[in-house]
Amino acid sequence: MAVEAMSPDWEFDRFDDGSQKIHTEVQLKNYGKFLEEYTSQLKGIEEALDDTIGDVWDFTLDPIALQLVPHEQSSLLELIKTDNKVLNKVITVYAALCSEVKKLKYEAENKFYNGLLYYGEGASDNSVLEGESQIQMGRFISFLQELSCFVSRCFEVVVNMVHQLAALYNSSKGATKIIESVGVHFQTVYEHLGELLVVLITLDEIMENHTTLKDHWKMYKRLLKSVHHNPLKFAISEDKLKPFEKLLLKLEGQLLDGMIFQACVDQRFDDPGEGVSVSKNTPFAEEFSHNIRTIFANVESKLGEPSEIDQRDKYAGVSGLFVLHFHIFRTVDKKLYRSLLDVCKKVPAVTLTANIIWFPDAFLVNKVPPAAKLMDKKSLQSIRSHREAYLQQKAQTLTKDVQSYYVFVASWMMKMEAILSKEQRSEKLAEDLSSRCNVFVQGILYAYSLSTIIKTTMNLHMSMQKPMTKASVKALCRLMELLKAVEHTFYRRSMVVADSVSHITQQLQSQALTAIATAKKRVISDKKYSEQRLDVLSALVLAENTLNGPSTKERRLVVSLALSVGTQMRTFRDEELMPLQLVLKKLDLISELKERVKVQCDCSFLYWHRAVFPIYLDDVYDNAVDAARIHYMFSALRDSVPTMMHAKHMDSCDQLLESYDAEIMEVFKEHLLDKLCKEIEKDLRLSVHTHLKLDDRNPFKVGLKDLAHFFTLKPIRFFNRFIDIKAYVTHYLDKTFYNLTTVALHDWATYSEMRNLATQRYGLTMTEAHLPSQTLEQGLDVLEIMRNIHVFVSRYNYNLNNQIFIEKTSNNKHLNTINIRHIANSIRTHGTGIMNTTVNFTYQFLRKKFYIFSQFMYDEHIKSRLIKDIRFFRETKDESDQKYPFDRAEKFNRGIRKLGITPDGQSYLDQFRQLISQIGNAMGYVRMIRSGGLHCCSSAIRFVPDLEDIVNFEELVKEVGLSEETQKAASLLDSVLGDLTSNSAEGTEYFKMLVGVFSPEFRSVKNMHLRNFYMIVPPLTVNFVEHSIGCKEKLNKKNKGGASFTDDGFAMGVAYILKLLDQYQEFDSLHWFQAVRDKYVKEINAVVKEQNVQTTSQDEKLMQTMNLTQKRLDIYLQEFELLYFSLSSARIFFRADKTAAEETQEKKDREEVSKGGAASSAEGTSESSTK
Repeated sequence: MAVEAMSPDWEFDRFDDGSQKIHTEVQLKNYGKFLEEYTSQLKGIEEALDDTIGDVWDFTLDPIALQLVPHEQSSLLELIKTDNKVLNKVITVYAALCSEVKKLKYEAENKFYNGLLYYGEGASDNSVLEGESQIQMGRFISFLQELSCFVSRCFEVVVNMVHQLAALYNSSKGATKIIESVGVHFQTVYEHLGELLVVLITLDEIMENHTTLKDHWKMYKRLLKSVHHNPLKFAISEDKLKPFEKLLLKLEGQLLDGMIFQACVDQRFDDPGEGVSVSKNTPFAEEFSHNIRTIFANVESKLGEPSEIDQRDKYAGVSGLFVLHFHIFRTVDKKLYRSLLDVCKKVPAVTLTANIIWFPDAFLVNKVPPAAKLMDKKSLQSIRSHREAYLQQKAQTLTKDVQSYYVFVASWMMKMEAILSKEQRSEKLAEDLSSRCNVFVQGILYAYSLSTIIKTTMNLHMSMQKPMTKASVKALCRLMELLKAVEHTFYRRSMVVADSVSHITQQLQSQALTAIATAKKRVISDKKYSEQRLDVLSALVLAENTLNGPSTKERRLVVSLALSVGTQMRTFRDEELMPLQLVLKKLDLISELKERVKVQCDCSFLYWHRAVFPIYLDDVYDNAVDAARIHYMFSALRDSVPTMMHAKHMDSCDQLLESYDAEIMEVFKEHLLDKLCKEIEKDLRLSVHTHLKLDDRNPFKVGLKDLAHFFTLKPIRFFNRFIDIKAYVTHYLDKTFYNLTTVALHDWATYSEMRNLATQRYGLTMTEAHLPSQTLEQGLDVLEIMRNIHVFVSRYNYNLNNQIFIEKTSNNKHLNTINIRHIANSIRTHGTGIMNTTVNFTYQFLRKKFYIFSQFMYDEHIKSRLIKDIRFFRETKDESDQKYPFDRAEKFNRGIRKLGITPDGQSYLDQFRQLISQIGNAMGYVRMIRSGGLHCCSSAIRFVPDLEDIVNFEELVKEVGLSEETQKAASLLDSVLGDLTSNSAEGTEYFKMLVGVFSPEFRSVKNMHLRNFYMIVPPLTVNFVEHSIGCKEKLNKKNKGGASFTDDGFAMGVAYILKLLDQYQEFDSLHWFQAVRDKYVKEINAVVKEQNVQTTSQDEKLMQTMNLTQKRLDIYLQEFELLYFSLSSARIFFRADKTAAEETQEKKDREEVSKGGAASSAEGTSESSTK
């Protein structure tokens, strides 16, 4: 192209070389590829959004809002253009005034009403502090100043409207005629004037009912007085105070005395400067009166009807106009006055805004005293009693209303869904649109009736201070839900509604245009031209031109004003005019559909009646089946938030919002969430513990509440967060179960059962506690024993063969036992790390015990006796066949008793024996810990198929090329398996460690006194056997205190200490157990011999004695044998076959071999080991 641009005379030859086609194909391919990628992206997004995508909008999420209201780009001057300049001016003036009224009304409704209503709200408890109320009022003064300017502006607009209307209907001789005004009724202007008067009435009512505001105002004035007396203290100059006080006086007079409306109607409307006569203007008075009557007739016919929309507000406007008419012209239309009062029987009260209710009868009586005098008191009284009767009747009919509206709204919602989900057919488009239009309008009508019932009933109860029954509250809440359901339906279908609205407005505009065109033809065809006819024609042209465009507020206003002029001189037939008015009414509703729905379904008044919320929640909880309706209630509560933004008495409106949020959440938690949590927990507990035969849970007797409905609810949106009931309850249960499991670990099974049940019954996804679980046969926990090892070894007896500890005595009927399984369970609970800690604790314990042991051995009495015995044995061993004499040991045992005994009859030797038993118990415990650890490891590794051949997972994962995280996990798995296999194969040699740590000290020169230990063992065994037999005999007695059948701790302790002192050979040299056996066998043989001799003498008593003696000797021999076996078993643990020197030599040899020494050195080792 560039080349062509430079040299247009030069061109390619026109033959096709195919290059262009190739280019095209490449581009198409790229485009196709892009489309495919884009489609897959969209699909991904759609899948991610899951079922949230579609043409249905979720009210709670609100991602995008559609604004349907068309915005007018042209100014009024541009819109109102006809060749008739005078008419243009008239219409422009009225349109501008009506627009001004709309703006003022909007400002009042949003800014001023809310600012005043919320004054004093949301103050925390510290607001009782002195000065807080004055500070609030101080912040509020600027707002009141703004309100004062606003009210002044309203006054000006009212005066201007009256003047503009009076100027049009001026029949005085000097006045110029603007347009022919006979038959022209600018009803719209009067309606707007009424709306402005209602704004002033509302402000009065708010002030009247606002006690907080008045109280704070008084306090503020009092504060100013004190500032006046001492201005320096407050750092304010006196010359500023005076004007400020004047301003306050002005604000009070203008706003706070409830005289805003009165001041407006009392204004001087006759202004000679303006040249407009008002009060003496008879045609204007008649026109004014005519319009009031017309508007009232329209309003009265619709009040209380199903098709009522905004007639109540217009009724308030008519009342305001009536009072204004009276104050300007000082005449009263008694018939109209009566009619106005009669309406009070139909409409007991009108809600002006939020919780502000207005009684028309009181207003009319106060503001029009001459007419009120003519009314008899009875009729006025009957209106009041009628109001009370209305309330009582409403309380009875509310439940019926709920039922009927449920049906109406549900069927309307079905219609909406049906109509909007239907595809539009082009041949029946008009029909479809008009049916859609009717359904939309019907929705607004239902919303209006519901809203009226709720507001009137609630506000009447509040203002008349009559309490509501619970049934009424529930019914009103149901109606509120229906109201929100209407709004949600419109909202859910925003897309389709938005689409339909533009079509419907076009259809309605075309219908209106057709009707106007017919009238216009009629006017043109009449050849008699007069000014009035020209006005009518110009007005119709103006209406036509304005209708040709978007249906904005301004255009619709201009159309209604133009038709006020255009409908005179019977340009429309009656059968044409009614449909046209209906079409324009529909056009008004449909064009402002979204705004109308929002206003009618607005539940911000609920803020003032939030006391009903707890009752509502109790109702929802009791009837859990339709729990989903709670979304509507929260939506209603949320409506107050935008209005709170206008609160001006706090530093920021966030404080008010936070206090509201906190209040609602507190109630919600107390009346629903916490109750639900408790109930679910109770249900799970009772279900899991059915075997305990608790209270009757038969659903046919006690009823059954299905709370699972609450968990199918979508999260509820409130403020800027979501309340997920399911998550809340799950968290509560998780927390409770976790905390209670930590308190009693052995309950873990019960709680996991409850967790599973919660998942099955309620669909709750519970979190695993991941707490170390205990079994029901946990026994004493390793941790407990470790902490109290000194208590444990003294209270429990050890059994060597069964590896079991048995409690010595207990207050219960049973004794606790501890075996390897218990220890293994404990180790599984706490982890294998606890084993080393336990051994460490045992070491600390043994240190203390060995200190006492050393002291005992050092004692002079003991030491001297032992040395004497050792010397005696050395001297006599050849005579006694190398055996230590039994008598000697027995003598030692008895001799110790002479040194003294404890209060409970124990000698020093008894205590020494107990000390050794405790040392032995500690060693037994260490042995059990090792066995428990091996047991735990083997049960953990039992799922590994072959311990000899374990695959390396990390390598396998790397081969497959999985992610880095997986590789990390695989290497962790490898290390865990490695640890388990090594632990399960070997286990740690704890005995070796405990021998190694103490033996150097025991064998050192400074502890020579311990070397005598082997000589005290014989008397100790004698003492032990006596004690053991005593304990076993107690087993058969009634009082089993001190009874026991095993105490291998002693044998274990002796074996351990002998090993520490390396005295196995010395002890064996005593041949003690051989000596014992010889002694008892000898005695038994002597008894048997004696028995054989005595059998001839037939002395029974002697025989019995002999038998008992033999039995006793057998028992003693058996007990010594048992001790011998236990001691031999215990010695195996400490490798009794080797002396310390041999062990040292073996260790050296092993080191040499490991260093790669020669084979001969290995042989040397084997030789040394055979020795």
